[in-house]
Amino acid sequence: MDMIERVDVGTARLNAWGIQAHDYKMDGRQVDFQDLLVNVSKRRAVTVEGEIAPLSTRIKSRNKELEILGSLLAIFTQTQAKFASDAAGDAKASVEGVKAEMVPLGCEAYRKKGGTPGSDLSWWNSNWSKASVEGMISILKNMIDGRNNQSQTDMTRLQSLVDRRDQAFSSATELMTNVSDTRGNLIANIG
Repeated sequence: MDMIERVDVGTARLNAWGIQAHDYKMDGRQVDFQDLLVNVSKRRAVTVEGEIAPLSTRIKSRNKELEILGSLLAIFTQTQAKFASDAAGDAKASVEGVKAEMVPLGCEAYRKKGGTPGSDLSWWNSNWSKASVEGMISILKNMIDGRNNQSQTDMTRLQSLVDRRDQAFSSATELMTNVSDTRGNLIANIG
């Protein structure tokens, strides 16, 4: 916020009329109190607006991550269905359908499981044990739950910011209307 400075505008002249007034300097120009309030309200709205944009970007990014994690979960759930319900520990199944854009989040999940993924997709398509597939499903579900919780928090914060922004713009509009009406009445009464 820019420096707001209070400047004496010659109260001796105004005191003759029983009025005490001060002007303010904002951005190097003198403004009266009403204009000062309008400018402060506008800046408040712009500041809040500046907080909304990065939060919206973060929400969109997290939604994309949730989409990818959901796709990975579906792939591992399909792989789990390949196993017989009484499959032995040495039974293996191939994980198919993993795409390049899924790899970063898949690698994050695989590391959480304790694995060390390779640089290509071949390790995804290798044979996985039933326990490994079930472990990966559990980790993916936990990651999805964590991202959903973060999304709910961000959505609450976004709603709060939008409400604050709307309130700030409404206050600025109301102040401008009041200032205009007051000035109009003063001019009408002088005439």
